[in-house]
Amino acid sequence: MFLVEAKRIIIVIFGAILNAMSLNLFLIKANVYASGFTGAAQLISSIFNDFIGIGLSTGVILFILNIPVAILGWLKVGKGFTIYSVISVIVTTLALEIMPVVELSGDIILNAVFGGVLAGVGVGLTLKHGASTGGMDIVAMVLSRMKDKPIGTYFLMLNAIITAMAGILYNAENALYTLLTLYVTTSVIDAIHTRHEKVTAMIITHKAEELQHAIHDTMVRGITILPAKGAYTREDKNMLYLVVTRYELYDLERIIGEVDPNAFTNIVQTTGIFGFFRKD
Repeated sequence: MFLVEAKRIIIVIFGAILNAMSLNLFLIKANVYASGFTGAAQLISSIFNDFIGIGLSTGVILFILNIPVAILGWLKVGKGFTIYSVISVIVTTLALEIMPVVELSGDIILNAVFGGVLAGVGVGLTLKHGASTGGMDIVAMVLSRMKDKPIGTYFLMLNAIITAMAGILYNAENALYTLLTLYVTTSVIDAIHTRHEKVTAMIITHKAEELQHAIHDTMVRGITILPAKGAYTREDKNMLYLVVTRYELYDLERIIGEVDPNAFTNIVQTTGIFGFFRKD
């Protein structure tokens, strides 16, 4: 258990450093904005620096924005998930303060693309290992539980505001390049880890009862157990059918690996559900 948690913390720290690199090495100098709270912090920093004349760094603003969100996450989402998110925000803030803001390239397209790739890898790895980068992830989770709407709806709303402000405050090209960064970031995250809020897991196993108990020890999810038979081996097995959120995928994968490494698992996108699905 210690090694699992240590690995998760290392991945969260690595992802946070990648996020900071995407900003300080590519996006900030180009006035191209990241997604979510990171982009919002960038935008506020740009407004203070360029229009008000007050030097506030992106890292400090990102930290301030995440304070109320961390409290909300602690109360509404879960202590473990929030702790990893706080670690991610703190490391990102420190890395943004320590790492120099430089312009590696004068080509705004290269900045938009490489900044988006680094951000996507950082966020994707963090999500894949059962944590988040804080900010909009936590807000979206709370809102989606209250309204039961896709998490992407809230990301889209915030990113639309960031893109519009980039076009209004600077020029239309900056808004277009911001859209390019958001597209690249989302595509990389999709390649590493699903962005769908709910997914369905179908697990073919010889150890249905052990798996069921192990899953229920970690998460409160309904499981349907169906009889199954291998077409080639003719062996009698069972299939566990359950719907989980994307944030529970890491724990589910870990449990299956520990209880039955030989189980066959199929994870598919769930576009909607009818009936009871626990939201708290």
